[in-house]
Amino acid sequence: MSSPHRIAVVPGDGIGREVTTAALRVLDAVTAAHGIALQYVSLDWSCERYKREGAMMPADGIDRLRDFDAVFLGAVGAPGVPDHISLWGLLIPVRRAFQQYVNLRPVRLFEGVRSPLRETAEGVDLVVVRENTEGEYSEIGGRIHRGFPQEAAIQEAVFTRTGVSRVVDAAFEIAKRRRNYVTSATKSNGIVHTMPFWDEVVAERAAAHGGVRWDQEHIDALCAKVVLQPGRFDVIVASNLFGDILSDLTAAVTGSIGIAPSANLNPEREFPSMFEPVHGSAPDIAGRGIANPVGAIWSAALMLDHLGHPEVGEQIVAAIAAVFAQTSLRTPDLGGKATTAEFTQALVDRL
Repeated sequence: MSSPHRIAVVPGDGIGREVTTAALRVLDAVTAAHGIALQYVSLDWSCERYKREGAMMPADGIDRLRDFDAVFLGAVGAPGVPDHISLWGLLIPVRRAFQQYVNLRPVRLFEGVRSPLRETAEGVDLVVVRENTEGEYSEIGGRIHRGFPQEAAIQEAVFTRTGVSRVVDAAFEIAKRRRNYVTSATKSNGIVHTMPFWDEVVAERAAAHGGVRWDQEHIDALCAKVVLQPGRFDVIVASNLFGDILSDLTAAVTGSIGIAPSANLNPEREFPSMFEPVHGSAPDIAGRGIANPVGAIWSAALMLDHLGHPEVGEQIVAAIAAVFAQTSLRTPDLGGKATTAEFTQALVDRL
């Protein structure tokens, strides 16, 4: 057996705990069969911790994660804790401290899964590559005249040549392993500084990736085309905000956001990368045992790929596809009655 990969496991809140348990069960099944050792260290960083101790994670949390090979996150968020506290107290600091500038979100319509777009969704298989460390989600800004009629809030978007170049390069490299087609999401007809800059850098980097076809679409038109012609897209590269919106939209096109995985990647591997399902903590169904575990399990497959075991990750995705194609098992978000445990067991049996 190989030396173990050290994985920091942060189940988080709500259904994050349930789908993390499911994902680890699948990971244990498939890695045992291939002689891959994973060493888990569970961390209770969450909104519950925030309520107890006033912080989502300890002050030295980033340093504690630094020596892990990867971070596996369930979900964060809970009633009574504002979203900006839960996200900026854990998720976003990890992404930025570890330069996880590629947010990779594969999207696929599995055979046997019913899309809400009955006439247009056939053949959807794309990847959203979202810039993950700057853009519209910057920390620059503030509020003035609090409590007065003239109260104002200012939020600055920050686009750097380095930040745009590296995520665009990553998108083109991914396209070379797929269907050699990149679409850039922009809004340079309305946003006068940052988006024209984005377009310029995309064009410069595209010239360095000969053989890859590319185009650009304004984000409003692109959202419409993702609904009307989702099968035409291969790799979509987008800024932090646009990528965030597009990845949820594309997940919905393929049946449920519960299916959608994501990887927060530091491609240079100087720091650990982080893997998480796209869905949130879903407190309305937490504890009922009906959460869709596919997003978390597919994220675990992406983690295995990143750790150097792509063929094993592919086996997990193939098992997901087989359960959808060959059985009637569906969790409630997909119109079925299967529990989280039942769907997970079916995957383990396949593996």
